[in-house]
Amino acid sequence: MLERIEQLTPKQIVAELDKYIIGQDKAKKAVAIALRNRWRRQRVEGELRDEIMPNNIILIGPTGVGKTEIARRLANLAGAPFVKVEASKFTEVGYVGRDVESMVRDLMDLAVTMLKMERTQSVQEEANRLAEEKILDLLFPASPKKRENFDDPAKEREAQERYARTRERLRRQLHEGNLDHRTLELEMPNDRYPIVEIFSPIGIEEMGINIQEMFGGMMPKRTKRRQVNVPEGYRMIAQQEAQKLVDMEEVIQEAKLRVENVGIIFIDEIDKIAGEGKASHGPDVSREGVQRDILPIVEGTSVATKYGLVRTDHILFIAAGAFSVSKPSDLVPELQGRFPIRVELGRLTAQDFIRILTEPRNALLKQYTALLKTEGVHIQFTDEAIEEVAETATIVNERMENIGARRLHTILTTLLEDILFSVPDSKRKRIRVTRAMVNETLQDIIEDEDLSRYIL
Repeated sequence: MLERIEQLTPKQIVAELDKYIIGQDKAKKAVAIALRNRWRRQRVEGELRDEIMPNNIILIGPTGVGKTEIARRLANLAGAPFVKVEASKFTEVGYVGRDVESMVRDLMDLAVTMLKMERTQSVQEEANRLAEEKILDLLFPASPKKRENFDDPAKEREAQERYARTRERLRRQLHEGNLDHRTLELEMPNDRYPIVEIFSPIGIEEMGINIQEMFGGMMPKRTKRRQVNVPEGYRMIAQQEAQKLVDMEEVIQEAKLRVENVGIIFIDEIDKIAGEGKASHGPDVSREGVQRDILPIVEGTSVATKYGLVRTDHILFIAAGAFSVSKPSDLVPELQGRFPIRVELGRLTAQDFIRILTEPRNALLKQYTALLKTEGVHIQFTDEAIEEVAETATIVNERMENIGARRLHTILTTLLEDILFSVPDSKRKRIRVTRAMVNETLQDIIEDEDLSRYIL
């Protein structure tokens, strides 16, 4: 994990983020430094290592400018466990303080799942080999030594050689797919458990209890017999063998280390729990209460999970919010101090929208081009059409709620709606989207502000 971060310098991290996110250079620079510091801290020797705290960041900017995407892509680059939570959900009726700890439990669950998948892939070749042997055992059950009692060693040796030749012939047929039509009867574990209602003031997921594991220890293992063809049986047996080869205790320990040293928690809408002033009353009491509950997790504490205690001292927290009504200084001072890095993300212009539509690896125009290609249709957007879409997005954002780049998705969906609907029944193989087509399709909606409010 840390070797992966070691290969990424801050400049390289920014270059990778540039492939998916347009602009916002300050934010990219801040998260790149924060990620590199994770590796640097691990290289520090002695007691000082534990004293080095992560560079927690607050990203300030309106919705749709890339805050979440920056954090998510950063985690993907590092291969780090990553969860996103909405801070505002903790102010809802029915939530209590300890629910805030669920973000750490979710992160631990994710880390275990990630690591289990990695370990499963690493042992897949051995699991496939074992599955193949089990399939051959089912097709050609037992060796002659187990079937018969031989008095003559020569006859026994001859029978075993004949058995080995037949088994190898079956192996070749299995590789060539000639046995795919054969049916096998497998005894598979039955993973269904009784339904139990638990009455508790907190959700069962917050209790850190795995019901299946709890019942698994109390009740005998149940199995069921299934009739499957050879390819399906091979897949199921290989999956079982891979699970047996993975040491879950080792997975849990490694996952815990990853969470505690390179885990990232993204707290969105943190501005929704910031007070609007000292004189305000009512909901702000709940908001400040949520801040007080989040504070110890960001400061560093031990959270109980079903895998044991997890320390949060060195988890990287990235918070985000529009702060259109409140300000970062409206957060309680202790929480402000735990987010020393603050970066303001700029509003997106029409020129930014043009780049967002065309440059990123997952650009919307590339996505629609790929979707229509599956129908054998080639769609081309002229430069003028792209400019018109970008200008339209800018105008609609100015007139109504500014939702940033997300507006491009609603506009393109409206623009291409008829094409996407009629393409399977149409004989057209080439479609050219021009400025005139964009104007014709969107003009009435843009001019009618009430209509655009509902459609765009």
